[in-house]
This record gives sequence, C-alpha cells and structure tokens, in this order.
Amino acid sequence: MSLRRAYHLLALFYTCLLLVGLIALLAGGGTPMALAHLVVGALAVVGLWGYILKRGFMGQRMWRPLAAALAVGVVLQLFVLLSMPLSGTLTTWMLTSTVFAALLVVILYRYGDRDQAIWATPEELEAARQLETLLEGQPRLEAQKREGGREASVRVVKAGDEYRASVTRRGEGAQESFEERFHHPATLVFFLEKFTGISVNDFDRADPA
Repeated sequence: MSLRRAYHLLALFYTCLLLVGLIALLAGGGTPMALAHLVVGALAVVGLWGYILKRGFMGQRMWRPLAAALAVGVVLQLFVLLSMPLSGTLTTWMLTSTVFAALLVVILYRYGDRDQAIWATPEELEAARQLETLLEGQPRLEAQKREGGREASVRVVKAGDEYRASVTRRGEGAQESFEERFHHPATLVFFLEKFTGISVNDFDRADPA
C-alpha cells in the first residue's frame, strides 16, 4: 500500500468518526463538551483532507495553532492515563484517541507550513516562475529599493533545492541584515514583497550580477 493511499484511508476513517459523532449528537446523545470536540474534529478533518489533496483550506495561519491545541489535548490525556485509575474500556478508548490525535498534530503542523505552493496566490506563483527563469540565466540576483527614508537591498541565490535571500534594511539611522531560506520560490516572492517591498520585476530591471 502506498503512503498516499494510506493517507486517503486515514482521512476516510476520520470522516466516518466525525459522521458517527454528528449522528450521536443529533440523536440527543451529546453534551456541550461533545459539541466542542465535534467542532475541533471537523476542523482537523478539513485540514487532513487539505494536506492529502494539496489544497489550501481556510487560511494557513490557523492550522499550526490548531495542531498546538490538539497537542495540549494529547498531553492532558496522557497525564490522565498515567495518574488516574481508569477502567479497561476507558483506558483503551483514551489510548486510541491519543494515538489518532497525535497523528493529526503532525499532519496539521506540516499543513500549516507557509513554505508550500498550496498557500501561494496565482500572482505569487506566476512571479515565482519568473524568478526561476531569472535564476536560470544568472547564479545570483540583486535588487535595491528606496521608499522615503527607508532602503532595502536583497541578494537571492539558489543552492540545490533551496532558495536563499540575504536582506539588508536601512532606515532612521538603523540597519539590520538577515538571511532566510525557502523551499518554494512563491514563498520567497511573498517574503520579499512583504518585508522589503521588492518584487520580481525589480530583479528584472536590475543590472546583472
């Protein structure tokens, strides 16, 4: 069985669990706590399907906090298991729940990584293709931009499968320099436009390195 098929089966299993919980809730067998668990579970299943299908759902910023919340729940369940006497049935249920929740923590954390094409806008993807074309023609790209009393300069290189951006920002008598690394060029485009105001067109107009 391939890993992708295993992920699909896992997502189907979680979806079935969610439907069972929804049916139980509608039948009057739920509590406010059960409703809260159902809502969190529904969000987690959406993220799981998004990760498997490589589609961006509901915004990238929410998934890692959700993974952190699930991780806290896993730790609390482990604490209860280790510190309180429980029946065999309840112990089995909590262990199973902990294992499946831990899997979701890992998957949702990965899903929430901004450095993926699924979170890029069409404009960023198009700019990323232009950036890759420019890097094919020269090993290093440099650009500068000045706005008001602030100035930013950046140098971009590609090392293997990694894109490295060395940034220097100056303004109001202060200067800072730092380097960031990215796996997807669209994320680099997003970073440059947000933190330096430099676009791919600024590289295109710059003198070759």
